[in-house]
Amino acid sequence: MSLTSLPPSLIATLPGDTYTDAAFFAREQQHLFERMWFCAVRADELDKPGRFRTVQVGRESVLVTRSRDGSVRAFLNICRHRGARLCTQESGEVKRNFQCPYHAWTYGLDGKLVAAPNLTSMPDIDRGTYGLISVHVREWLGHVWVCLAEEPPSFEEEVAGAVAERLGDREAIDHYGIDGLQVGRRVTYDVRANWKLIIENFMECYHCATIHPELTEVLPEFADGLAAQYYVGHGAEFSEEAKGFTVDGSEGLDRIPGVTEEQDRRYYAITVRPQVFVNLVPDHVIFHRMYPMAADRTMVECDWLYLPDVVAGGKDVERSVELFHRVNQQDFDACERTQLGMGSRGYAAGGVLVPSEHHIGEFHTWLQTRLAKEEAAG
Repeated sequence: MSLTSLPPSLIATLPGDTYTDAAFFAREQQHLFERMWFCAVRADELDKPGRFRTVQVGRESVLVTRSRDGSVRAFLNICRHRGARLCTQESGEVKRNFQCPYHAWTYGLDGKLVAAPNLTSMPDIDRGTYGLISVHVREWLGHVWVCLAEEPPSFEEEVAGAVAERLGDREAIDHYGIDGLQVGRRVTYDVRANWKLIIENFMECYHCATIHPELTEVLPEFADGLAAQYYVGHGAEFSEEAKGFTVDGSEGLDRIPGVTEEQDRRYYAITVRPQVFVNLVPDHVIFHRMYPMAADRTMVECDWLYLPDVVAGGKDVERSVELFHRVNQQDFDACERTQLGMGSRGYAAGGVLVPSEHHIGEFHTWLQTRLAKEEAAG
């Protein structure tokens, strides 16, 4: 049957080459990842001046650091002299300055050019003009968000607004105090799949009964195929047998103090386009950041966030970590299997979405509209 004459229950997906074509991925890098707000790092990784991380945002390496005045700063990770990569480490700490290992041009934590060989013999050089190229920065939910666009889109509308749209209001997420939680476990996944497949998988639960037995034991409504994200403000309720959000349904940890009675024993999932997933449960938060690296490769950094006393006290978090670690492994295996089919002649025109996946069609429409809008704007 032609995809142009589908029955009302089905709608068409994007064509296969949008998941495999390097040129299409380059468009996404330029017009999505480099123009939207991108969640770069956990803010407490930059706990003192000189601490830094480098992250891939679209086609750019971005250097994120804590300045001497306590503010977070972000720069393109290139030397202004001849373009050498300034920091080659993923993370680290400098005492006072960043120095290019090629010709020793040296920059302060605020990005200003402070020294270079023979610089005093070049009095016509404006050190401010030849400082590092700044990137827009915001801190929210305990994370540093960056935007490479000259004029960034509204953070309130596109980031905070996405959370409010899902939960019904922005204040609902504040109850979890994410900025005050600490990383109890981090797992980085190297997924051999296109970033869109990962988002699409996260958005739907049509697959949950098939590949997530542990998850559907704790969240039985997921076995029916409708994801929590399908309904505004809805949190999937724990099963009566589950004492906590753990791999075996055993007792979890103390509830985060701000979590309300209405939020207790419920799971909420949020997608913040283009690369963040947030999972909220009463005693911890699971925060995913995607870093799209190629048309068929995506790095996913997943943090399990707990109350400070849980981390400092060395409390056992293994059962809560294991539940979503298994979910991640199951999901990413499915995404990699799907990636293998994206180049098939049988998927050239795409596939179909069933009713419980129709919101993925909205994601596809958003993607195409956003790309067209950004390309038209130049």
